[in-house]
Amino acid sequence: MGSAAQARALKNYRKRLSKQGMARFEVLGLDSDRELVRAFARRLAKNDAEAEEIRASVGSKVAPDTRKRGGILAMLRSAPPAFAELDLTRVRVDPREIEL
Repeated sequence: MGSAAQARALKNYRKRLSKQGMARFEVLGLDSDRELVRAFARRLAKNDAEAEEIRASVGSKVAPDTRKRGGILAMLRSAPPAFAELDLTRVRVDPREIEL
């Protein structure tokens, strides 16, 4: 860091950002995606209706909700017909008698 004045300016800048609800962070990616990521961040920083729409759309693509119930059942229902002939019923058996 250069001088004390530069450090103070940086501290004040970050304080102003945090008051606006903004945060500065670093991401790793391909060099060819640099402008795409920057444009994406600028659009999200506007925090308007379009930004909410982008968040919802990208959020569902990038991090789908894996806590949904019935995921295995849905997968089996969409499976090829070869699985359709599986008999998954349980046979009920009366309990056996034991001598104590």
